[in-house]
Amino acid sequence: MATAHRSGFVNIIGRPNVGKSTLMNALVGERMSIITNKPQTTRHRIIGIVSDDDYQVVFSDTPGFIKDPSYSMQESMNQFVSGTFVDGDVMVLVVDVNEEYDNDNPLFNRLSKVKVPLFLVLNKIDLVDEAALLNKIVEWKDKANFKEVIPISALHKTQTETLFQSILSYLPEGPVYYPKEQFTDRPERFFVSEIIREKLLTNYYQEIPYACEVVVDEFKVDPNPKKNLVRIHATIYAGRKSQKNIIIGKKGASIKQLGIDARKGIEAFLEKKVYLELFVKVRDNWRNDDKMLKHFGYKH
Repeated sequence: MATAHRSGFVNIIGRPNVGKSTLMNALVGERMSIITNKPQTTRHRIIGIVSDDDYQVVFSDTPGFIKDPSYSMQESMNQFVSGTFVDGDVMVLVVDVNEEYDNDNPLFNRLSKVKVPLFLVLNKIDLVDEAALLNKIVEWKDKANFKEVIPISALHKTQTETLFQSILSYLPEGPVYYPKEQFTDRPERFFVSEIIREKLLTNYYQEIPYACEVVVDEFKVDPNPKKNLVRIHATIYAGRKSQKNIIIGKKGASIKQLGIDARKGIEAFLEKKVYLELFVKVRDNWRNDDKMLKHFGYKH
């Protein structure tokens, strides 16, 4: 007798910098979401698909929820998170094992209304001893109606396979939503822009990376397959002229290094040689500009 095909949508939520993107990468097995040690790295809702003969799991990585958004962009990011409360088959709340939530946090009110199985994932267990971990599990168990509480280290892939199998057991019988070989709903150029933005986060300091957005204007595969080459032109949008000057750097040194680092990351992702050109433009206060936010994919 053939095994029933299970499928469904699994939404991953949590505060910024708790390891949601690292977990997504561990579960999906591809470099799905950019990862840095800085909060608010993920800005969009990103889908990662894991398929086998008898299942298809569609994971959704979301931006960290921002309690007091400062810009229209952050309000839109929160909307991506809100959407996950209504359209999933399993909800996964990821928390850093060392972080604290007040019992009156509004998140718990929202989670109490979730109709689908709710998982709690205690991440970064490699940073605490066993006694502290057991105390955390007890502390969290009564905060919401969790079907499962699973401690993991997403970075070291500790217990991530256990988490995956547990999620799979809660998914309903269902159809194939995406072609089995597909691992995301995003095009390659989206991930190219994310890799460039990742390098902005690692190469620059303070406000600069958060005030920038990246758009891939041109993505051309060389028609000669022997060259195995992709030509990419991308624009970095800065919020002020002073930020543009910092990005470019003295005699162009900073943007040159940014281009070198980004090209290496893109080549590793695409498994092709890359010719990369970077440009910088200023769009004053773009994070509060509805027209620009639509252009960047934050609003519809």
